[in-house]
Amino acid sequence: MPVFRRPSLRYGVLPGAACLLPSMALAVALEFPAPASTTATRREPLASYALPVGPWQDGQVPSRILEGPLEQTGWRLAAPGMTTLQILAPLRGQLDRAGFRTLWECETDACGGFDFRYSIDVLPEPDMHVDLGDFRFLSAERTGVDGPEAVSLLVSRSAEAGFVQVVSIGAAVPAAGPVPPAEQAGMAAPVPVPDQADAVLRPPGLVAALQANGSAVLEDLVFGSGSATLGPGPFATLAALADFLKQDPARRVVLVGHTDASGGLAGNTALSRARAASVRERLIAEYAVPATQIIAEGVGYLAPRASNQTEEGRARNRRVEVILTPAGTAAPIP
Repeated sequence: MPVFRRPSLRYGVLPGAACLLPSMALAVALEFPAPASTTATRREPLASYALPVGPWQDGQVPSRILEGPLEQTGWRLAAPGMTTLQILAPLRGQLDRAGFRTLWECETDACGGFDFRYSIDVLPEPDMHVDLGDFRFLSAERTGVDGPEAVSLLVSRSAEAGFVQVVSIGAAVPAAGPVPPAEQAGMAAPVPVPDQADAVLRPPGLVAALQANGSAVLEDLVFGSGSATLGPGPFATLAALADFLKQDPARRVVLVGHTDASGGLAGNTALSRARAASVRERLIAEYAVPATQIIAEGVGYLAPRASNQTEEGRARNRRVEVILTPAGTAAPIP
């Protein structure tokens, strides 16, 4: 297996500063189980980080506040067919051997699902994609020469790629290095992917939410800023929705666009409807979903799911939701 290394990082004299910051060595080597590329990195020579140590409950995520040099990096893995556990397990093993003690580990619902995801610090889409129906989280800590060192891993995937966010704080920051052969031998083989539409890659939470609640948010969609043009994708939620609709021609859905509260209602309503229409067109053109099964509507900022007083809340409110309706409801729009 090839070795995918992250370049070394050291802090020196800041421009205009009179002091010399301590050198920060990348002492831990982490090798990903598939070719990986960096999507985004945030580094701070001295920062505070709320390290999650428990599931979301009572409106918050239990955390341990740590201070020190911080690095937050997103990685995209060429790993179609690999499960989130296949991605996380070798990384966890390497941390164990490096002396880190796992403080807490969870999977999707056990983490707190949607509420956990939006209560922790995560790089924005598309730098870090999180499928709300399939993600894992781990936090670990060890005592280093200069004090506590902590790492958190957030792992998820789309139809074609795996995604890992590594947040490290303390004297030593993880980097990419080799996986021991013994651990490679113990890894489960990736699931073969003969076709992008293979249902094994579909986010399990989407269809389950539609069947249980009658609605679900298409969380992985990406639009240009202020634009109704849907990004190139691929988007796992659209593939899952297309499969769901084509399995039963009697199924009908309404795609509802939502915006944040920035700007006037009329403009936001038009933008939200145009975004929903863009999603509808993609489902028809690329996934061959019959037009009669989908309606596109928009409500602007009239149905928020979070406060519009914060940037995080506004980001959560900008979304396209799919609603399952009775048979015969939907019809093509002009």
